Amino acid sequence: MTTPVRCEECDGRGWKIVTRRGHVAASKLGVVSSSTVECLYCDGAERDAAGGEVFEWEVRVQSGRSDELGPCGTSPFQATAMDELRKAMRSMSGGTAVLGRITHTVYGLGAVPDGESRHEIFRAYLDPAGSVRFERVAE
Repeated sequence: MTTPVRCEECDGRGWKIVTRRGHVAASKLGVVSSSTVECLYCDGAERDAAGGEVFEWEVRVQSGRSDELGPCGTSPFQATAMDELRKAMRSMSGGTAVLGRITHTVYGLGAVPDGESRHEIFRAYLDPAGSVRFERVAE
């Protein structure tokens, strides 16, 4: 196949490789250099253009009568988004009231996620013992 190369998308934490699926198909077509290159750590730009789904998580810190956006992020996997949200909520200081949510977005090839394709699927809160509890949001 090819020599592994450090990925620029995730600041060198992952290695870019030619996927086996892409390599086999490209070999049969005689265009090995155009086979799909993916990072083992992140999704990279190659998968973003193909469309799919993303799970966004965010922590809201309540202060007085309003709330402010705290830590947030995205993941292509629901379980990873839940883990990241759980870690972020547990790391907040003990005296602050925090709420979390996970939003699921589905988008097509070359499309930009819009309001109609976004749905909140989980809300999270800290119980008195400090554990994160998830509540599924009904559609």
